[in-house]
Amino acid sequence: MRAVVVGGGLAGITAALALRESGADVALFEARPRLGGATCSFQRGDLIVDNGQHVFLRCCTAYRGLLDRLGVAGDVRIQQRFDVTVLAPDGRRGRLRRAALPGPLHLLPALARYELLPPADRLRAVRAALALQRVDTGRDGERLGDWLAGRGQRDWARRALWELFIVAALNIGVDDAVLGSAAMVCQTALLGRHDAADIGMPDVPLGELHGEAAARLIGTVHLKSKVEAIEPGPEGLVVVVDGSRVAADVVIVAVPHEVAAGLVPEQAVPGRERWRGLGASPIVNVHVVYDRTVMELPFAAAVDSPVQWIFDRTRVGGLDRGQYLASSVSAADRWIDTPTEQIRAAFVPALERLFPAARQARITDFFVTRERRATFRQTPGSGALRPAAATRLPGLFLAGAWTDTGWPDTMEGAVRSGLNAARLARSSLARTPAGGDAGGGPVR
Repeated sequence: MRAVVVGGGLAGITAALALRESGADVALFEARPRLGGATCSFQRGDLIVDNGQHVFLRCCTAYRGLLDRLGVAGDVRIQQRFDVTVLAPDGRRGRLRRAALPGPLHLLPALARYELLPPADRLRAVRAALALQRVDTGRDGERLGDWLAGRGQRDWARRALWELFIVAALNIGVDDAVLGSAAMVCQTALLGRHDAADIGMPDVPLGELHGEAAARLIGTVHLKSKVEAIEPGPEGLVVVVDGSRVAADVVIVAVPHEVAAGLVPEQAVPGRERWRGLGASPIVNVHVVYDRTVMELPFAAAVDSPVQWIFDRTRVGGLDRGQYLASSVSAADRWIDTPTEQIRAAFVPALERLFPAARQARITDFFVTRERRATFRQTPGSGALRPAAATRLPGLFLAGAWTDTGWPDTMEGAVRSGLNAARLARSSLARTPAGGDAGGGPVR
């Protein structure tokens, strides 16, 4: 049972682990020098830097299962109760903290007391949240912004409430986000089980949490190995890697959609070029190291500021003095090509308005990391472009958060895609010796 996994992100890691646990001989090929994909770390002097701040929720059961598989579940922490402090540049603060009530009632008291919204907007927000619970998550052709406008959600309510979670979850502005995916996020995380939205964060660098742990368990991992083609072979499939040919019974392609479109044979997915229509949405991360503590919270959200979410990375980054803050900016089209000095000119004063103690602090380091193609662009019509895991070529399957997982492009979606592809691959391997069809079923 020879299995090849192409791509060493979370989808590929998950698929490789699942296949290896089922007894397959697995080889994973990754073009980069490390595993982890979009969740990786690097060294900057004495500082350990994650390429971006990634969080998960208690409802991310597949991702948490992967952490268990990797043996690193003890290296993350989850809030005892969903609790987010929201800062405004004028010094006002809001707090969204769930109550000890069953869902969806657990967040209604927080909305009713949310200080950053006038009372009338709070009431309208409660009504809109309850209405969103009834929206079909398959509605792929409508914009969330239009739906919110039809429910009386004014501009300030969008900025001070809806953008906090939708932009971070879907990596696109509220006005342009696809309604179905936004409804899925809210129904699953915010309006589902009372503890579903409790926020989890790693206590170690992402490279250690995912990549290093996976490398120890997968077995045969080839880094800096670029897969150039996948072809039908006389007895299965052939993967062309840096000029060499590797035979396989099953292959799981777990790379970004634009890369997959160039690897997957046309006969496997006719019209695969349409995947390019998924586009890309960027994320920019702004990293600031101060010579003293300026933020007392472990993390916070911000409104009416270029800062969206800000995290204290001091301990995880290995800093023994001062404070290391990282601001994660989703839907960052405005910033992705902006020079670092201009970003600094905008973000340093913004942080000082949010955290007055920063005005007396000295910045010892400032840098920016950019993820130009962090996620696909989750706009109306994108759902119809997401393919199923199965292809028409026997033994060939797709994985990645961009495939049709039922989840947005998130870590949870990536892990679910890897599990799904591995399940189909195992079924294919089980049928092949008996001479049955090793194909994967219908193709979208």
